[in-house]
Amino acid sequence: MWNPVELRIGALWTTFYSTELPDLSILVFAVTVAVLLVLLVVLGERFVTWRYRRTPIQKSSRPLAPKAVMARTRGVHAGEVTVTVLIPAHNEEASLPFTLKALEEQSFRPSRIIVVADNCTDATVEVAREHGVEVFESVENKHKKGGALNQALQAILPAMGDNDCVMVMDADSQIGAGFLETAKDRFTWDRALMAVGGLFHGEEGHGLLGQFQRNEYTRYQREIERRNGRVFVLTGTASIFRAAALRTVAAARGTTLPGNPGEVYDTAALTEDNELTIALKTLGALTTSPKSCTVVTELMPSWKMLWAQRLRWQRGALENLGAYGVSAQTSRYWAQQIGIGYGVIALFSYFALMLIMLVSMDTWVWFPFWMLLGALFAVERIVTVWHGGWRARIVAALVIPELVYDAFLDLAFLKGVADIAFARSADWKHVEHAGAARKELG
Repeated sequence: MWNPVELRIGALWTTFYSTELPDLSILVFAVTVAVLLVLLVVLGERFVTWRYRRTPIQKSSRPLAPKAVMARTRGVHAGEVTVTVLIPAHNEEASLPFTLKALEEQSFRPSRIIVVADNCTDATVEVAREHGVEVFESVENKHKKGGALNQALQAILPAMGDNDCVMVMDADSQIGAGFLETAKDRFTWDRALMAVGGLFHGEEGHGLLGQFQRNEYTRYQREIERRNGRVFVLTGTASIFRAAALRTVAAARGTTLPGNPGEVYDTAALTEDNELTIALKTLGALTTSPKSCTVVTELMPSWKMLWAQRLRWQRGALENLGAYGVSAQTSRYWAQQIGIGYGVIALFSYFALMLIMLVSMDTWVWFPFWMLLGALFAVERIVTVWHGGWRARIVAALVIPELVYDAFLDLAFLKGVADIAFARSADWKHVEHAGAARKELG
């Protein structure tokens, strides 16, 4: 089928490569198959998310849209911006001191810090009180993080004004020293701004698996920076919300938004941060993630823990789309999920074709076109993690290890799709990092 050209590079390497373009009919067939696969992904994901469809929601009046907020608050002095920090914690005695220390070092100090202790069996409450912060203990909470936060928010939101803000952050994360000051300035300058999210970095350590995760997060940060802070998800690791926005979300639950009336977080959602972001955008809220709002979060130290985390993320994202359906506010998320679905097909097809070529041919044939694309891909991998340091660049330059990591994440995506399609029950367990944290303390 081919008339390969022999290429010799010194005395070290002799290879063959093809100089012929595929037949036009083959190209047309390939494009047709690609389009059909895209349609298959679209219809498949639509069916899968339909399985999670709940009570139909009403059309939103978008009460948090910038024009509506500006008109409602024109001429109203709401006072200085304040920040109350809520830290949901379940058995976080080891990591909590680092989180509180980062808050103590902020250039703009929060007015209140409240550790929301949820069904703790360790010394989380004692550690919090030793650091002089408030403690709110959940009562008979069966809805994990979202349920505990709902109880705390119901206690503090009614007394808060339009310029009073609530930061929700994980007990295993540490925010940069200028996070709160940057957020305070943004809220002060723009009274239509409803939320400020953080850009998360991975902690050091955990070997090659940790580097894979840090590279992934570095690329995400770069993408958000290039989008001028227009964020896909207000990360649960650390985000700040106007109290008025959270009250509006709670009031819209059960009608405009899915969930129980009066609750900020939808406790049926596996990924509460993703769901709350969609809820705010459905109501028209303006959100951002500034470059200087950084947060360091813990990474998954094992493949098993990473699998559990990503399965929850992927399934949660699909279930949230099922709950909200197709709308202008969810269109970008639909496109993102369709892209992931097609990427899964493309990556595994790439691996399959390489395997077929290896077992069916006596000589490896290099195609200049694909070699050029491969080189460009390798350059892109390196450039997009450049700010992650020399380790990140080396891992990216090798290409293949990161492709294996991507394949692992794709398998988690497929598992999430299959679980929803076959109506398998969803659950997730708290991931404890006490061992790693104690090692750092020592």
